[in-house]
Amino acid sequence: MSAAAATGPGGPGSSGTVAAVDLGATSGRVMLGHVGPGELRLVPVARFPNTPVRTPDGLHWNILELYRSILAGLSGAARQAPQLSSIGIDSWAVDYGLLRQGRLLGAPFHYRDERTAAGVEAVHATVPFADLYRANGLQFLPFNTVYQLATERDAGMLDVADTALLVPDLIAHWLTGERVAEATNASTTGLVRAGEPTAWDTELLTRLGIPSAILPALVQPGDRIGTLLPAVASEVGLDASTPVTAIGSHDTASAVVAVPMLSPDAAYISCGTWGLVGVELEHPVLTEASRAANFTNEGGVDGRTRFLHNVMGLWLLSESVRTWERGGETIDLPGLIAQAAAVTAEVAVFDANDPRFMTPGDMPVRIAAYLSEHGRPVPRSRAEFVRSIIESLAQAFADAVHTASELSGVDVRTIHVVGGGSQNALLCQLTADRAGIAVVAGPVEATALGNVLVQARAVGIIGGDLESMRALVAASFEPTRYEPRPSRGSAAVSR
Repeated sequence: MSAAAATGPGGPGSSGTVAAVDLGATSGRVMLGHVGPGELRLVPVARFPNTPVRTPDGLHWNILELYRSILAGLSGAARQAPQLSSIGIDSWAVDYGLLRQGRLLGAPFHYRDERTAAGVEAVHATVPFADLYRANGLQFLPFNTVYQLATERDAGMLDVADTALLVPDLIAHWLTGERVAEATNASTTGLVRAGEPTAWDTELLTRLGIPSAILPALVQPGDRIGTLLPAVASEVGLDASTPVTAIGSHDTASAVVAVPMLSPDAAYISCGTWGLVGVELEHPVLTEASRAANFTNEGGVDGRTRFLHNVMGLWLLSESVRTWERGGETIDLPGLIAQAAAVTAEVAVFDANDPRFMTPGDMPVRIAAYLSEHGRPVPRSRAEFVRSIIESLAQAFADAVHTASELSGVDVRTIHVVGGGSQNALLCQLTADRAGIAVVAGPVEATALGNVLVQARAVGIIGGDLESMRALVAASFEPTRYEPRPSRGSAAVSR
C-alpha cells in the first residue's frame, strides 16, 4: 500500500501537527509530529532525564519532575505549533500512582524496586501461575502490576486509595482532570483477560482482594480522554479546547504501530532499556508451551495482540557504563562499541535474562560472577565486556524470535529492530548472524511515531488501518539492512 493510502478525510493537501509525550525508563521527550498526505516528520522539542530516586522505603520515579518537564516541553511545542491538533502520552508499563480524592499518595514505585517478592508469593498462593496465565496471558515478571498491587493491599494502601492510575493515565489526569485507563497499557497489569481489552477482570480482582473501584474505565487508542484544564492550558500556552487523545500508551504498543512491517512474515524487536521481541497476531496464544517459554500476550492498537518476550535489553550496557563512570571517568560509549566490534578474542555468551541482572548495581561484577559460576572466560577489558553483553543480547534476541515463530506459526523472514538499539550496528549485525535472518533497523523514534500516527488518525488528519500507517513510516524513513553473515569476526562461548 502506498503512503498516500494513509491520507484522511481532509483530502489532498490537508495536514496537521500533534504533540507526542514519550516517557522512557531513562529519559523523556516531547516531540511534534507533522503529518499529511505522504508526510510524516518528527521535530524534537524537549528531552529530559528520567532519574529514579531512592528513599528509605524503596526506589521511586520522580514523577513531579517528569510532569514539570512535560509542561515545559508542551510550552515549547505551543510556541512552535500554537494550533496543535492533539496531545498523546506514552510511557513504560506496569507502574502507577495511587490517589485519594485527587491527591497523589506518594511517588510511584519503580518496577525495579525489590518490594514485590512478597506480592508474587501472595498472588500465586491464591491463583497459581498456570491459572493466572490462562486468564491474562502474561509472562511472569515479578514487577507486573498485579504483584505490585498485592503488595499495596498487604500494606493497607488499597484501603486508603480511591484510584490507581498507570503512569501515562496519571499524566493525562493532571492535564485534563479525567480518570481513565488506556487499554494497551492496562493489558500489561495482569488484571485484564487476554484478548478482551474492554473491561477489567473483576473475578480475578475479587479473588485477589483488589478493589475494582480503584480502577477507572478502560478507553481504546484513538478515544478522546478530554481537553486541557484551563490552568494547564494557560501555563503551556495552548487553547483549553486542545484534546488529549488516548494512543497506545504502553510505549511498546506505540512502537509496534510504527514498525514498517509490510508483510505478515516479520518479527519486531523494540530495543531500548528492554528488548521486546515478538510478532503481531490477531489473537492471543495461551498454550502451555507459550507459558513455559514465558511469552506474553499484550494488547495492541486496533485490537491486535503483541505476542512477545521481554529480554533484558540495553539496560545491561547502560548499567555497566554507570558503574564504570562512578569513579568520575566519562565513558565514550560509541568508541567503546567500536572497540568491541574489533574484538577477536573469545568472549563468553551468558543468559541475558538471568534475574540477577534485574536491579541496579555493579553489572560488570554480576556478569563476571555469572561467567565464573558457569566455567566461562571472564572478559579482561571493557571492550570485551561490551562485546560479551552485545553477543549475549543478540543470542537472546535470536532465541526469542525463533521461539515466537514456533509458538505462533508465523514464518519469520525479516526482523525489524526499532528504537535506540536500531542505532547499534554491532547489535543489529550480530542479531542477524545469530538468527540467520535479515535485520531491518529503524526508525529510531518508533514510539513517538506510533504515538503521532494514532493521534493523527483520531483527529482526522489521516485515515486508514495499521498497514497503511506502516506504509507511511516505510516511505518516510530509510532503514538499514543487515544480512546474516556465514561467520562472525570473533569467537563466542555458547551459554
